[in-house]
Amino acid sequence: MIGTIPAPLVVVGATGTVGMRVVDQAMAAGRRTFAVANDAEALDGLRARHGATLTTLYADIRSDADAADLAARLRALPGPAPGAVIAAIRGAAGSHRVLDAPADFLRRRLDEDLLPHLAIARHLLPLLATRPRAGYVLVGSPGADHPWSGYGHHSIGASALRMLARVLHEEARTLPVRVQMLAVDSPMRCDANAAHARAQWPDVEAIADHALRLVDGAANADIALVRFPLGAAVRPPGLSDDLDVGPCAPIPRHQEDASALLRRLATSVPTQESRS
Repeated sequence: MIGTIPAPLVVVGATGTVGMRVVDQAMAAGRRTFAVANDAEALDGLRARHGATLTTLYADIRSDADAADLAARLRALPGPAPGAVIAAIRGAAGSHRVLDAPADFLRRRLDEDLLPHLAIARHLLPLLATRPRAGYVLVGSPGADHPWSGYGHHSIGASALRMLARVLHEEARTLPVRVQMLAVDSPMRCDANAAHARAQWPDVEAIADHALRLVDGAANADIALVRFPLGAAVRPPGLSDDLDVGPCAPIPRHQEDASALLRRLATSVPTQESRS
């Protein structure tokens, strides 16, 4: 919080690309942080990097019962209760046309991309309500505004998550807890994609920094859906397939070769000026 010691922070999805940077920045600032993830090996790596001052909790949130168990474990920890949550989770996004995949594929996507967010919010928001000026931030991903070619199921889930965030924003006013979504509207730059990332893509460190500012009420405090990069225009139709899928995996070699060929073809086409 501004001018005070920041409230203890829970990072759900702490071993993902954004979540890990949030943990790193919070720990560098000396903030008490609880790192929650379903990857035990990666959690061990976080603990080794930050030492005993970082509290790690393994949790694979798939249901209300899983989220209730996480809330109970957080309540049982010594010291002040958490006053901030950043949820940066998403399931694996397989590539399928909606018309080609069975209905169960969409159901699995919603089970992994949407419902865990609801379960976590249902059980952690009451926990935050015990602290003044508590904040809860969901981190969203691209593809929600326009169909993502080959990843239509992900676009449907991402769009539903944005509406869930807006509903939670309104309903949590009675607790009161400030709920917001940081909607990342473009791919992000990170170490894994540095070789092919575009200059206009926001850096993952900037995304993590703004998530922390949001959760502490230091920016955009009354807005349910905060788009990032700040002030960026909504991606126009037809370009939504120019998005990468996290966590920032390197582009396969055949895609790199195809991209290189397209760039060579584009530079070889004579411009109007050269023809005249």
